[in-house]
Amino acid sequence: MNKAPVTYALLVANILIFGLEMVAGDPLLRSFALWPPGQGFAPWQLLSCAFLHGSVAHLATNMFGLWMFGRDVEDRTGSGRFLVLFLTSVLTASLTQLAFGMVSADPQPTVGASGGLFGVLTAFAIFFPRRVILLIFPPLPLPAPLFVLLYALFELYAGVTGTMNGVAHFAHLGGLLGGLVLGLRWRRRSVWR
Repeated sequence: MNKAPVTYALLVANILIFGLEMVAGDPLLRSFALWPPGQGFAPWQLLSCAFLHGSVAHLATNMFGLWMFGRDVEDRTGSGRFLVLFLTSVLTASLTQLAFGMVSADPQPTVGASGGLFGVLTAFAIFFPRRVILLIFPPLPLPAPLFVLLYALFELYAGVTGTMNGVAHFAHLGGLLGGLVLGLRWRRRSVWR
């Protein structure tokens, strides 16, 4: 935990807030989920939505990914930059979701840390391009950059075709974009140093 305090703090915060969400229910979602403009949107929702989750499985998946990739990225970037990376990715995810939600026929509120996770995953691929990620189904080893590229293409396909309704595919892509911009910028600076 000493090597990645922000990663563990985010894990604990998400788990505690999910517990609060189970007790408080709809009032918490009405105030802190990301709602489309004209349907309850408030500026703080751009970040607060990342600390709410739709189910235990949703929470577990996001927290497992954050734990798996966040520790190495935080160790590489430092805790301050890691927090900036996560929050920037959440912000770009939320803004992307709002933009695509405005042209959607059925805009829905958005919750989950997936946008932040996609930014962290993208930074992981930038900082550790030789690392291999082993998929479970199918059991296929992929270099981290290829994994992120294929995942992004799947999210784009799913978002455009409407596959897997109820998943904020464009938020995932927005988070990926935030992680890509910061990861490349920080890597370039470290190479020049």
